[in-house]
Amino acid sequence: MPTTPTTAAPRSADVRRRTLLRTARDVAEDLAADAIARDQAGKPPTDEAARLREAGLLAALTPPGADRGADWRTGCAVIREIAAADSSVGDVLARHYVHAWSGRFYAAHHHATALEEESVREHWLWTGAVRAPALHDDTEASDLVLRRRGTGYALDGCRSVDTAAAVADQIAVDAVCAATGDVLVVRIPPGARGVGIEPALDRLGQRVAGAGEVVFDRVAVAPEQVLGRRPHDEEATAPFTALAEPALRLALCHVGLGISESALTEARDLSRGGRAHRAPGQDPDLLLTYGELASAVQTATAVVDRATEVMAQALDTGAHLDPEEPAGVAALVATAETVTSKAALHITARVLELADAPGLDRFWRNARVLTAHRPAAHRLRSIGEHYLNGSHRAVAAAFH
Repeated sequence: MPTTPTTAAPRSADVRRRTLLRTARDVAEDLAADAIARDQAGKPPTDEAARLREAGLLAALTPPGADRGADWRTGCAVIREIAAADSSVGDVLARHYVHAWSGRFYAAHHHATALEEESVREHWLWTGAVRAPALHDDTEASDLVLRRRGTGYALDGCRSVDTAAAVADQIAVDAVCAATGDVLVVRIPPGARGVGIEPALDRLGQRVAGAGEVVFDRVAVAPEQVLGRRPHDEEATAPFTALAEPALRLALCHVGLGISESALTEARDLSRGGRAHRAPGQDPDLLLTYGELASAVQTATAVVDRATEVMAQALDTGAHLDPEEPAGVAALVATAETVTSKAALHITARVLELADAPGLDRFWRNARVLTAHRPAAHRLRSIGEHYLNGSHRAVAAAFH
C-alpha cells in the first residue's frame, strides 16, 4: 500500500510546536534577566522587538506551511511564556499576532495570503487599534477619516495605540470613508509621510509596551493598504470577522495569566529564600494565603484554556463558521477575561503583603494598566444576558 502523508504531518507540526515553545522559553529567560531595569527605564520596545524578530516569534501564527507556522493554541502559549517574563513584551506580541491576522478577518482570501507572505518575508511587527462594530446600525462618528485622493485615500485624525506605536512596521486602524460612510480597515507604516507619534510617557504600568497617540495628517493610503470593509454594526458582521475582537481579548487574557503566574512565582521564591515578611512553614496563615492565590491562578488558567480551545476550533473553521457560533465563543472569552482580570489584580496586590523586593510592585502596576478600561460589571451583565436570553447583542456589548 502507498504511504499516506497523514502520519508525517502531525509529527512535523508537533516538532514545530516544541521548537517554538523552546525558543519562547529562551527569549523569556533573556527578557526576565533585565525586566526590572527595562521597566524602570520605560523606553520604547525597540530592542525587545528585535529580540522577538530575531527569534522568529513574529511569524509564529502565519499560515502553517513547509517548516513554518503554528496554530492558535501554540501562539497563545508563546504569549503567556513571554508575558510571564515581561508583560509589556507579551502585550506587544499578543497584539501583533491578532493585528497580523487583519487580512484574514477583513480582506479577500488572495489579498490576505499575499499580505501574510509579505509580512513573513519582511519580518513585520504589527500593532493597531481596530474598534469593534457598533451594537446597532448607525452613522458612526470617527476620530479617523479617509478622503478620496486619486485611486487611493488620504487619512486624517488620531488614534491611541497600546503597543509598539513608534517601532511597529504596520499599524492597523479603522476609519470612516467621507464619501461613502463605509468603515474601512487600513494598514499604515509608522514611517509614512504625515504620521506622527506622541509616546505615552510616565505610564503607571506596561511601561515598555510603547503605547502612544498616532497622529495622521493627510497620510497617503494606496489601494493595496485597504484591507477591507468593517461592518457598521455587529448584526451585519460576517461570522469569522466577528472573532477579531474576541481574539484580541483572549490574547490579552494570556498576558494577564503570565502576570499572575510570574508574580506568584517570584513571591514564592522570595519566601523560600527568607526574604519574605513571614518565614515559610511557620505560619498557617501564610500557607493559607499561598493556597488561595495558587488556586486563583489555576482557576483562571482552566477558564482561559477552555476559551482558547474553543477559539482555536472556530478560527480553524474559517469561512464555514456557523453564524451562531461567534456569540458562544465571545461569551466564553468575556468570562475568561473577567476571571483573569480579577485574579491578576488580586494576586499582584496580595504578593506585596507576602514579600518585599525591588520591582515586585511592577506586577500590580502592569495588571492595573492591562485591565483599567475593562470594567467587570459591564462584562458580567453582558454574559448574564447571553446566558439568560441567548442575546447576541449582549455578547457584542461585552467588548465595548
